[in-house]
Amino acid sequence: MDDYFPGARIEAFTADDRRFEGTIDAKLDDDTPPPAGFKRYAVTLDEAHGGALAVGDVARWLFPRAETIDGCIHTDACDDLAAAAAALGAMDVLRRLHREGEAGEKPGDVRLLFTRAEEIGFVGAIGATKLGTLPPGSKVIALENSRSFDDSPIGGGPIVRVGDRISTFSPSLTGAVAQRAEDIAGGSAHVLAIQKQSDAPAWRWQRKLMAGGACEASVFCAAGLESTCVCLPLGNYHNMADLAAAQAGTNTDPLRPGREYVSLSDYRGLVDLLVACGQKLEPAASFRERLDKLYDERRFVLDEREPTQPTR
Repeated sequence: MDDYFPGARIEAFTADDRRFEGTIDAKLDDDTPPPAGFKRYAVTLDEAHGGALAVGDVARWLFPRAETIDGCIHTDACDDLAAAAAALGAMDVLRRLHREGEAGEKPGDVRLLFTRAEEIGFVGAIGATKLGTLPPGSKVIALENSRSFDDSPIGGGPIVRVGDRISTFSPSLTGAVAQRAEDIAGGSAHVLAIQKQSDAPAWRWQRKLMAGGACEASVFCAAGLESTCVCLPLGNYHNMADLAAAQAGTNTDPLRPGREYVSLSDYRGLVDLLVACGQKLEPAASFRERLDKLYDERRFVLDEREPTQPTR
């Protein structure tokens, strides 16, 4: 959102790692517009760079160092570094299990795919589908950080994402991942109406349609692959602090970028779930099978019977 840029502090890095701080002034409107999807802003540096900065150098928001506050890690970017870290952490565990053969469940064929340019249109993911990077028949679990809302709270556990603002994902694979989450938790994602909150599993997870953004799982589904997503609920989405107020126009202070944050317990839960999926990922029982079983067990309620006469 453009409102976050004017007055924001940034730091820029040269190719030889020199650092310069500055303040964004205004958006540039010139005769040579940038490529579609990109914007240009003028920055006043705190000190002259003497020609050290050049096109291709990297700049980012100027934030305090990463820290843990109330069980959440606040840092420059969680999206999608937290998910990448979880994937690598899970792979470390799976490699150890493969060597040791623990619990008689050696992992199957588990691979990690790292894509680039997701934020400007899934370019890396699209390339992977066009260039044959993925073996035929691959089942793809995309990993994401997705904006948290009231019904997808930070601290509520990793989210089995059934869809995004573009599409719903492969039902069979989504069901299989959700089943592994249930196996870990010993229960469903939500407390049923006949239960109390105290009956909720200690290992928390969520099953949600996260329609606040789009996800690479939609790309893989469109390419004909089975795909779903597991994500972390994210605070300060895309470094936009106080975003709900900004969208509603109710903010009273100038908008400033803020560090993204995720719950450490959600992160650990994501690693747990990925390890479980790497160990075993079987198709969940189809809903049609459940319906057939229910009908066989309870069809008697539909039987027509002769009314009985009351006895005296």
